[in-house]
Parts: sequence; C-alpha cells; structure tokens
Amino acid sequence: MTEIRYLSSPDLAGLASPAEYVAAVRAGYRQRGEGAPAEPRTRLDSETPQGMLTGYFAVLPETGAMGGYTYSAGFQSRDAHFVLPLFDADGGELLALLDGSLLNPFKTGAAGAVGVDALARTDATRLGLLGSGTQARGQLLATATVRDLEHVSVYSPTADHRNGFVAEMDDRIDAAVEAVSSGADAVTGADIVVTATTASDPVFDGDLLDPGTHVTVMGQYHPDRAEVDPETVARATYVPDLRGRLEQDAGSFLRALADGAVDEDHAHAELGEVVAGRAPGRTDDTEITLFDSGGTGIETVAAAKLLYDRACEAGVGTMLELSPASEAFPGR
Repeated sequence: MTEIRYLSSPDLAGLASPAEYVAAVRAGYRQRGEGAPAEPRTRLDSETPQGMLTGYFAVLPETGAMGGYTYSAGFQSRDAHFVLPLFDADGGELLALLDGSLLNPFKTGAAGAVGVDALARTDATRLGLLGSGTQARGQLLATATVRDLEHVSVYSPTADHRNGFVAEMDDRIDAAVEAVSSGADAVTGADIVVTATTASDPVFDGDLLDPGTHVTVMGQYHPDRAEVDPETVARATYVPDLRGRLEQDAGSFLRALADGAVDEDHAHAELGEVVAGRAPGRTDDTEITLFDSGGTGIETVAAAKLLYDRACEAGVGTMLELSPASEAFPGR
C-alpha cells in the first residue's frame, strides 16, 4: 500500500500568500517555455442534464510534480466540483489528492499576474477590473503583488456586488478601490484591464483602450464566448497561455479570426516563451498587449505542489492508503 495525503479546502486555507502563488506559477510557466509538457483542457458536454466534465494536465520537471484538474460543472446544482491528483514527476508516485476548489482563484489569479508582470508597462498603476466575483478577487490580489497599483476601478452589472467587492478589497490592498457604473468607466484611462466574467459577449469596446494598455482575459474558455471584441485582439500583441487553445476554446481569438480581424498567425508567443526569455514581451510603452488565460495544468500543478510542500511541513491533511497496480492487479 502507498500512503498519500488528502488535503481538503480547510487544510489548504492560509498555506500560501498571493505572492507565493505567483512565484510558483511563474516558475511553472518558465518551465513550459523551456519545453515542459502541457495540454489544453479536454471537455465533455452533457446535454441531459446539461453540464460538463473537463480537465487539463501538465508535467513540471523542475517543480518535481505532474497532474492537473478534473472537474464537473453545471448539471442540476449549477455548482462545480474540483479534484486535483498530484504525482511525483520523477518516480510517478501519487503524492496527494487535493480538493481543488479553494486554490482555484489563487492559482488562476497568479497566472493572470504572471501575464501582467511579463507584458504590462512597469509603471502601470491604474487597473480596470470587470467582474466582482471570486475570480476577480483572485486576479486583484495577485496583480497587486507585481505592480504598485494606486487605483482600481471595478465594474459588474449588479451594484450590490461591485459595492461589496470594493468594501472588502479596499481593506486588503494598498490601492484605492472604486466601484464604477459601466465597463467603459472601468476601462477608460486604465493601464491594465482584467476581465473576470461569465459573459458570452465582449464586456467593453476595444476602441476605449489607450495605447500602452495591457489586457488580461480569463473568463472565457469556450469557442462561443468572447470577453473582448475582435478590435481588441487585432490591436494587441496577443499571448495565450497555450497555443493549443487557439483552435479549441480561445473564444475571443476565434471570433476575431472568424470576423477576419486577425489571421491564424496572429498569436505572438505562449506566455511561457515570454517568461523563459525565448520570445520578447512588450517592446515599447505604446504597445497594447493581451494575455489570454483559459486555465491550464501549468498553474494548477505549480500551485498544488506549493501547497503540498507547505502541508507536509505543517503536518496537515489526512493520510489515505492506495494500492499501486503491482499490488492491486490480481495474479501479481
């Protein structure tokens, strides 16, 4: 029998700071840029009842771990359920099984922050945030670790939600956080724009972007959903997390391609290539840059290994016994 560590969401709470998530995820993307394997998500849709089963995986040799997410979403409960197996990248042994729910906004926010750090102007201080849910919180907390934000403008359609977001986040980061009444108000004058929504259609007009703005889109990973318009994609130096997503679920890119605003070669580089120094990031202060973050095993495995190591140090989690195939298969 092999002992593995099961880590529940309460076990994981507080084990790492946003800055530590960002550092781990940056290292993961650097490894990807140096050739570490990672694949876009596999998604199976259920029509009756409506929902999806999906997952994605990566191997991070330097981190010493491999694995990824498997999760379901939708169905009757309209909820999501995340399971994260983490394996040793050298010997292949299963190390841990994590409840993936709590870490989700932290690891996704960290990926967004790595994109900001690689592509936004170094003097960027004003953030326009579209969305006020859990993922928006993760994006803001992580972004605040890579840029000295002074002002954050937040818009989401429900006033109570955006006002509640402001009341919470104004106490958690040094920047002034303000609720605004439209997406245009959030975007106008921003140095960095982050979309963290469930919208199917663009949430702002790309013509509003000032030269030199960086945009991160992270709420779209479906071919029929696009948080930004073709104009934004066309104007930008476009960097996806994985090139494999461009034919699969990068909705904003696919819509721009269908509209004739860009061609198939519009993608500049993967984020990992920029982080690893194998492709340039921003080249001047007037360039518009865009990071398309659809979710990958890269940030998932990087964050999970960080938390696993911290959990081992703290002695938290529940030990479970699983049989390797050599013990479980009959006749061995």
